[in-house]
Amino acid sequence: MTKSKKLLQQIINALLIAIVLGLLGWLSVHYKIEADWTANHRNTLTEGSQKLLKSLSDPVKFVDFDYANSDTRTDVQQWVDRYKRFKKDVTVEFVDPSREPGKVKEYNVQQPGELVLEYQGRREHLSALSEVTITGALQRMTDSGDHFIVFLQGHGERSLEADGKDTAFDQFVTALTDKGLKAAPLNLVKTPKIPDNAAALVIASPTQKLLDGEIKIINDWVAGGGNLLWLTDPDQPAGLDALAKTLNITWLNGFAVFPDYEALGTGSPGVYVATDYPPNPVTQGFTDITAYPLTRALSWDKDAAKAAGWDVQPLLTTNANAWLETGKMEGAVKFDEKDGDKPGPLTIGLTLTREIKAPSATETKADANTSGTKPADAAADAKSAADKPAADAAKADAAKSGDDSAKPHTQRVVLLGDSDFLSDANLPALGNKQLGLNIVQWLASRDSQLNIDVPKAPDASLFLPGWATWVIGIGYTLLLPALLLGYGVMRWLVRRRR
Repeated sequence: MTKSKKLLQQIINALLIAIVLGLLGWLSVHYKIEADWTANHRNTLTEGSQKLLKSLSDPVKFVDFDYANSDTRTDVQQWVDRYKRFKKDVTVEFVDPSREPGKVKEYNVQQPGELVLEYQGRREHLSALSEVTITGALQRMTDSGDHFIVFLQGHGERSLEADGKDTAFDQFVTALTDKGLKAAPLNLVKTPKIPDNAAALVIASPTQKLLDGEIKIINDWVAGGGNLLWLTDPDQPAGLDALAKTLNITWLNGFAVFPDYEALGTGSPGVYVATDYPPNPVTQGFTDITAYPLTRALSWDKDAAKAAGWDVQPLLTTNANAWLETGKMEGAVKFDEKDGDKPGPLTIGLTLTREIKAPSATETKADANTSGTKPADAAADAKSAADKPAADAAKADAAKSGDDSAKPHTQRVVLLGDSDFLSDANLPALGNKQLGLNIVQWLASRDSQLNIDVPKAPDASLFLPGWATWVIGIGYTLLLPALLLGYGVMRWLVRRRR
């Protein structure tokens, strides 16, 4: 090959290399590839957060109030980038509080280092930088309305505060609060009306009979279009037959038996484990396993429900090999139809929906003449509501909001034959918490929030027992140096003999 040909080939090679480098540079600017190789993908948003970001129609803004030389700005930017990966209009603004005191006052910032999240004109101060806090704040800000979930109290129902026996709904109330829902107790003897601004009424397994007047108030609430979550357990006292008649359902006595309890190690045939769910808007996309200790079944009158305008859908059903045990859970539990046991599949949960039309002008006027001031929520907070007079809260709330039951809407009711699955003892188990949140979110007409939950990040810390610490300390300080020294001496002796 002549020198001129070699020179031409070298020039062509150089040009090709320059073109390849230029293309790589262009690709690196216009395209970005990221991979998360950490355990459990700790640096990638969970599916719940991704789903929430896709449902947000407006931009999300982070405002970080910290000094220009602060190291925390890097952490904030990393979190912003993590959310921006799934929503392009996520932005961040860094504000130096020493240079912009006006903005500090505008955002009501108390100290440097505060981070404010802003969406649709609503703001929330974040206490910590984590996916749980950020996504939780976004969930609370997606809905501008106040959703009060009132829990019936005064008849031995589940307490909303920790009772020391793990039977309360304390953890569930906390989970509802994190989602932007406000839980409040309601004693109908003290406040003989269900608040007009209640998104749903919860009856959680009363152990004592209700007064006739209380039953009428609840029945009228449901008949008038109020949303209801009715949780009951086996051997509950009678007294809500009028409500069951309004809903065209019948609670069956006994408990559902889970025949595969030994194979799965649930410990009791009375703990029913649900692995799949019939088609229902509450469980759409929900795949977690849930467990129900001592759950009862129910039946419904299809013709009467249809005549009343109800659309009935099963929420939870058992397998065909399960059955309703009407006897006591003593010794070996076996199916015996002669004793009244009912074969499966059983329905242990239902959802009912119907369209409620706006009342006519005549009905509205008549109702205005017969009703006084509208009581509002018993309280905005479950732990302080019992001490606040509902009558005082009623006037303030009635002035700023109308009666939602007077507007056309879709009434929603959930019936479930177990209340233990939401108690403090069972809520963390499997998917119980997420199903409970789905039920209440659906009752509050927050369908876009279903199945959005961010689990806590796996613990990245390593905790060793005392003996392991001693083994590691001795191994590194004594054993390992001794081995290295011995190996060196051995090699020296071998070489010396040679």
